[in-house]
Amino acid sequence: MGTATAGFGGLERSSAGGATAVARILARAKLATDPLLRAAVETLPGELRMMGGYHFGWWDERGTPTRAESGKGLRPALVLAAARAAGASAEAALPAAVAVELVHNFTLIHDDVMDHDEMRHGRPTIWKLWGATDAILAGDALQGLAIRLLASEPGVGVGAIARLEQAVIELCLGQFHDCAFETRQDVTLDECLEVVRHKCGSLLGCACVLGALAAEAPPGVIDTMDTFGRELGIAFQLVDDLLGIWGDPARTGKPVGADLVRRKHSLPVVAALSSGTPAGRELAELYRDGRPMDPVTIARATDLVTLAGGKRWVQAESRRYLDSAVSQLANFPASGDLHHLAHAVVHRDR
Repeated sequence: MGTATAGFGGLERSSAGGATAVARILARAKLATDPLLRAAVETLPGELRMMGGYHFGWWDERGTPTRAESGKGLRPALVLAAARAAGASAEAALPAAVAVELVHNFTLIHDDVMDHDEMRHGRPTIWKLWGATDAILAGDALQGLAIRLLASEPGVGVGAIARLEQAVIELCLGQFHDCAFETRQDVTLDECLEVVRHKCGSLLGCACVLGALAAEAPPGVIDTMDTFGRELGIAFQLVDDLLGIWGDPARTGKPVGADLVRRKHSLPVVAALSSGTPAGRELAELYRDGRPMDPVTIARATDLVTLAGGKRWVQAESRRYLDSAVSQLANFPASGDLHHLAHAVVHRDR
């Protein structure tokens, strides 16, 4: 992946010992959006409020305040940075930034249910504590909050809602096909990339579009921001899939070779399976074998993905999509924050 850097969820230190530009951008976005996000969740009734606040790390399952981790805040940071790049103040895009974060977390809650993931950010997931039915309802409530928040904004509200809901439809389509891949052995790279465009590219593109809409930017600028976010979303998922196999468990919070244990058809795996190499064919045999993978088998599968070229392909593609995304910003003098965030997406270790 080139030069190793610290994950942008933490504080990477410069030679002078100060926080990096990316850490400052994320911290500034979090400071700006957290009050509005918390105020929105606080309006939820009863258990929906309890589950929402628990998910965001504000309190435990009994309502006792905590300081649990609640995610990097990349998407709201992109909304605010896109607004600045398009000529508006970040404040004009705050409701849109919070709406995108609410929708993102609605998808995470539902993903945890569908994937049977029991832990998120080192704590039991909502469905593990309250059950799948209540977790689905909590996710739905967060989406409802997002739409209500945008609907209260004069002028750009309707257009922003349409864009956000189109992104949700794309996310659902991507998730549908991703789930279907679990029972198939013939998944192609083109199919995988199409799923990534829907599942990850759509919401990052929407985040940048909503920033441009808050700036009342012309259609050409809105389209450019959409392209930037979508290309960046694909780069993001490519790196995510690398970390799902080769990530340091101490940094990712996931076990060694987590995606291989689940026999997930991630991009490095599908690239390896499609390679036509002896290593790719051996990997296919391991994926067809229904027995649980022990540490020795996981290590062998990891080596096979590398030998078949899967790791190298994903590394090259992540850089290519990053370059494509950044090229969209050539005519935006105030796009420094977007540049920083884009490079942090690719050069991260969690």
